[in-house]
Amino acid sequence: MTEHPTRRAALTMAGMAGIAGFAATNAAAQALGGGKRIGKIALEEHCMFPDFVGYLAETKPNILPSLFDKAVPILSDFGDRRLEVMDANGVDFVVLSISGPGVQIEPDTAKAVRLARSANDRLAVQVQKRPTRYGGFAHLALQDPKAAADELERCMRDLHFSGALINGETNGVYLDDPRYDVFWERVSALKAAIYLHPGNPQVMAPAYADHPELWGPTWSWAAETCTHALRLILRGTFDRYPDARLILGHMGETLPIQRWRLDSRYAISNRRYTLAKKPSDYLRSNIFITTSGVCSDAALRCALDELGPHNVMFSIDYPFEDTKTACDWIETARLGDAERAAVAHANARALLRLPV
Repeated sequence: MTEHPTRRAALTMAGMAGIAGFAATNAAAQALGGGKRIGKIALEEHCMFPDFVGYLAETKPNILPSLFDKAVPILSDFGDRRLEVMDANGVDFVVLSISGPGVQIEPDTAKAVRLARSANDRLAVQVQKRPTRYGGFAHLALQDPKAAADELERCMRDLHFSGALINGETNGVYLDDPRYDVFWERVSALKAAIYLHPGNPQVMAPAYADHPELWGPTWSWAAETCTHALRLILRGTFDRYPDARLILGHMGETLPIQRWRLDSRYAISNRRYTLAKKPSDYLRSNIFITTSGVCSDAALRCALDELGPHNVMFSIDYPFEDTKTACDWIETARLGDAERAAVAHANARALLRLPV
C-alpha cells in the first residue's frame, strides 16, 4: 500500500527551477538594454526568518536537496540580491510574505500566535527600511481565529501591511468553517485583501497515489486552493461579509475557465447553503487573481474576460519562479496599453490602497 504523506510532508514551493536559475537570470537581466520598462507591482513574493526554517525543512525530502539548499539564503535576503533582481526587471514594489506553510502547521496554538506576531514585527522592520520598495502581508495563526483577526488589524493599522497571506487550511480546518466568522467579519470591516496561497491538505487523496508529480505545483495545489475558494463562495461567506476580498495566485487556480460551468451545474446541484447571487458573480465582486507562475497570453485573456479588467494583477512568485521570464512576458503580452498598466500595477495599487 502506498503511504500517503501528511501535510508536513509537502512543501509550498512552486517552480523550484526558479531558484536553480537565479544566478543566470540575474546576470541576463543585468544585461538588458536601456529601454523603458513598464512599472510593476508583485504580490506573491516570499521571504524567510530563521525560526521559520524548521517548518520549511520538514518538507525537504520532497524536492532535490541541491535546490532546497538554495532556497533559504535567497528567501532570507531583504537587501541587495532581492533589489538587484527587482531593478533589473522593472519591478517597482513587492508585497512580501513568509514562505509557507509557516505556523499554520504548528500544533501548539500559543506558540503559533507568538511566532506569527514576532514574524510580522520583523517583516515590518524590513518594510520600514525600504517603504517605497517593500510592503507586507501578515502571517497569521489561524488556530485561534479571534487572535488572527486581532493580529490582522494590528498589522494593517500599526505596521501598514496590505492584508494577509494564508497557506491553505490550518491543521485540517478550512476558512469557511463557522469558527472563522469572527475573522471574516474583521476582514470585511477592514476591507482587507486575503491572499489564499496553496497549501497541502493533511492527507494526500488516493487520486495522487503513485503519482508524486501531481502532488504539488503541477496539479494538486491548484485543485486544493480552487476548492478552498469555492467553499468560501458556496457557504455564503461573501454574502455575510461583502467587503472581504480574496486573492488567488497562479492565474486564479483554474477558476476563470470554470466560471460559466459553475452557474450551469450549480443550478442542478444538491445544495446545503443558499446564495444571494450566482456563484460566478462572486468571482467578479470578491475574487481577485494574480498571474504568478503562469506566463500565458491565452490564460491572461481568459482571466480578464471572465473576471473583469480590474480583478487581474501581475505577480512573480519569487524566488520559486523566474523573475525575468515573468517580467518580459507581461511587457510583451497581447494587451492594450491600458490593460497592461492595469494588470502590471494599477489594479494592485487600487485593491491594496497603495500610495502612488
